Amino acid sequence: MAVTRLSNPKMVKVIELSVENGTPVLIENMENSIDAVIQPVYARAIVKRGKSKYIKMGDKELQLSPQFNLFLHTKLSNPHYPPEIQAECTLINFTVTEDGLEDQLLALVVKKERPDLAAAKEELIQQQNQYKIKLKELEKGLLKQLAEAEGDILENIELIESLEFSKKLSTEIQEKVEIAKETEISINTASEFYRPAASRGALVFFLMNELYKIHSFYKFSLDSFVIVVNRAIDIVAAQMNPKKKKDEAPEGEGEDGEDGEKKEEEPAEDEEAEAVEMSPRTLQKRVNALTESITYQAFNYTRRGTLEADKMIISTMLCFRINVRHNVIAQNEVDSLVKKEVALEPPHQPDSLKFIPESAWAAVKGLETIKTFEHLISQMEGEALQWRKWYQEGEPEIVDLPRALKEISLFHRILLLRALRPDRLINALKQYVKDNMGEEYVEQPAFSMD
Repeated sequence: MAVTRLSNPKMVKVIELSVENGTPVLIENMENSIDAVIQPVYARAIVKRGKSKYIKMGDKELQLSPQFNLFLHTKLSNPHYPPEIQAECTLINFTVTEDGLEDQLLALVVKKERPDLAAAKEELIQQQNQYKIKLKELEKGLLKQLAEAEGDILENIELIESLEFSKKLSTEIQEKVEIAKETEISINTASEFYRPAASRGALVFFLMNELYKIHSFYKFSLDSFVIVVNRAIDIVAAQMNPKKKKDEAPEGEGEDGEDGEKKEEEPAEDEEAEAVEMSPRTLQKRVNALTESITYQAFNYTRRGTLEADKMIISTMLCFRINVRHNVIAQNEVDSLVKKEVALEPPHQPDSLKFIPESAWAAVKGLETIKTFEHLISQMEGEALQWRKWYQEGEPEIVDLPRALKEISLFHRILLLRALRPDRLINALKQYVKDNMGEEYVEQPAFSMD
């Protein structure tokens, strides 16, 4: 394949030679504009003369080789090409989606955790492909024999025997296909237990993928992320399946001896048996450990490549996304926290609530769009003294709220702080992440060169 770019001064020459010699061409890193000189090629402006086909590029007529292919490649996430490009080219989007990545990570986790399932599924796919190929071969063979048959078909013993054999084989294959379908369902059901871990991995990667909005140099590779996921799975395996050291083998059993070999092989068999016969409770514990390990290792990997000022933002975003996914908090409430709901025309501020600055009053009214705070202003008027005291506290994030809202969750308290005391928001967010994710997502150990 010839690889070139539109900026390459020899690009036209490369295409001309490739058109005539039948070499595929890849034009990489294209921007939104496409050079008009290659328009006859992608538009397939072909002229037929006898058995030959020609393409005119500029003032040259090039004989088109049937092996020639043109590939246009761009790294733009959302390119805007003219309608004729979309009509004349086949567009293939290689951008990974969250669902697609989740399936990829599920296959990775199952391959590491249950190699028996992964191997069985791979073998099953190969079997099903072989069955399809065999059926096609039978079909072709029968059609060929029928086409070449002479005279009365009913008197052609060889053809009749061939038909009977094909029917018998086809029936056997169909039975095997049905068995394979049942096996596939059982394998997929067993694999689905590991989906929460794969789902968490996809969620974390797509968060990492959006960090370029904070700073342009926050870019992470999918290949390196897969290595991090592998490492996270290995950590759980080492913690939950600690292997005996070789030097713990009983005396008289050498490493190279017959007994030594058996001792080395047996744990692998035990592990496989354990994987197959794992109880639902043990399996759930294992999946939870995998989910937590993937989350922390991916966060740690991301944190190491980000500035100190942005680390709290990342851990908070991760915490919110996980809780939204688990329906612990609502997405619309997270959006309200981020953009700070403000009433465009707030009502007159009562004298009893004059301790609230005018700049915060519109935000207090904006909070009433959230169900938990739908009667906030009337509740504040009813307990004005308690609200004044709470507002003037040095650490309102840890002090009890007035009676009407005393039982609200920490997340809703954060929404209140966003409106009334934004200076204490960071402390409340740190506490929220600690409570939901753990201390290690807020307080990381200092980097050690050793």
